[in-house]
Amino acid sequence: MRWALVKVSLAVTAMVVFAFAVPLGLVVKEMARDRAFSNAERRAAGLAPVLAITTDRDELEKAIATTEDGAAGRLAVHVPAEGPDGTALEIGTRRADPAELAATRSLGRASIAEVPGGFALLQPTAISSAQVAIVELFVPEGEVSNGVATAWLVLAGVGIALVVGSVAVADRLGLRMVQPAQRLAGAAHDLGEGRLGARVPEEGPPELKSAAVAFNSMADQVVQLLANERELAADLSHRLRTPLTVLRLNAASLGSGPAAEQTRAAVEQLEREVDIIIRTAREAKPQTQATGPGAGCDAAEVVRERMDFWSALAEDEGRRVRVAGVERPVRIPVARPELVAALDALLGNVFRHTPEGTAFSLDVHNGDDAVIVLVSDAGPGIADPAAALARGAGSGRDGSTGLGLDIARRMAESTGGDVRIGHSVLGGTEVRIWINLGGRGAGTGRGGSRRGRRRRT
Repeated sequence: MRWALVKVSLAVTAMVVFAFAVPLGLVVKEMARDRAFSNAERRAAGLAPVLAITTDRDELEKAIATTEDGAAGRLAVHVPAEGPDGTALEIGTRRADPAELAATRSLGRASIAEVPGGFALLQPTAISSAQVAIVELFVPEGEVSNGVATAWLVLAGVGIALVVGSVAVADRLGLRMVQPAQRLAGAAHDLGEGRLGARVPEEGPPELKSAAVAFNSMADQVVQLLANERELAADLSHRLRTPLTVLRLNAASLGSGPAAEQTRAAVEQLEREVDIIIRTAREAKPQTQATGPGAGCDAAEVVRERMDFWSALAEDEGRRVRVAGVERPVRIPVARPELVAALDALLGNVFRHTPEGTAFSLDVHNGDDAVIVLVSDAGPGIADPAAALARGAGSGRDGSTGLGLDIARRMAESTGGDVRIGHSVLGGTEVRIWINLGGRGAGTGRGGSRRGRRRRT
């Protein structure tokens, strides 16, 4: 479309320039010619008073010599013969043919004859003997075309400037129309590829602006629908896995007997079904939400609330619990449900994958540019931390979906942070969540990794 507009503008402007510049150039040429011959007639008429008084050669030669044209050899006088025995008188250099002189004398008006190097103005003048003398004034070609070349160059320059200007304007207008369309097409392609943050500026011509508004509205609806699905999966993990952990712990204390075994088997079966639902939900959806300006929560308050819940279960199993770093508010750019889901998932893993009586701790370290959350336990540890961090891989144990670490990692990565697994001071596993306070950035994430490692002993 852009080049089509440029071509149309180029063709139209070129035709307009040609239609006006060519006739105007011809007019300028004709005006220069008329001006040159008008000046020549005025100079030739200067000899008319002399010819009206005398036709004496000497007097005429003196009169011609006093003029600029005569001194330059461009002025000549042709006087016809007087009386039966008279002879014709010619003073100066004749350039016109005798036939042209005769024709001018018979017509009685000035004429122009083309001669080598220019033109000859033939001006008839009456003399005292009732005859007609001819004053011939040579007009060089350069004088006739004086200023024409300059005028044509100016016209050509103006025409080229108009063409270039029209092409530039058409290109800008075309770009103003094409760019919104290209951005809309690119955003549609990105949305089709799963990049749900794709949006287009609502600008450009009214039609494209309306299309951009409709596209953005559609994309927002798609994101909202997928966000609802994501919240449902997170809610399943929060609402189902935590009560199931409680049921499993309570079922373990029922003792032996057919009813107790059936209860434990039902709880395990229900846990497996919930795992399948959670895995299917998270594999069927892309990431749809990111932390935006103003989103966030108090990490200390969330940690205190969740530890109130998990501490009751820990007391039932004889686990020692330590919480640190939650005495003062700790603001992080993570939505409260995201942090709750991550903490529940990690603490639930401690209860699921460590023996009863295993101690664990939760520490919050508040820095200038990052907040680090450490979940440590005194259990047997993780044999292959890299495999455990693989998205959705799980630990390989029964009932493990890999959801816990993946929820924590996605929460940290939404801020530009990361998750690392190491050895804790308690002797077991330490899961470190590094939350960036300054926005996204892989570089800051790597720096956070180094900071997290320095804190381990």
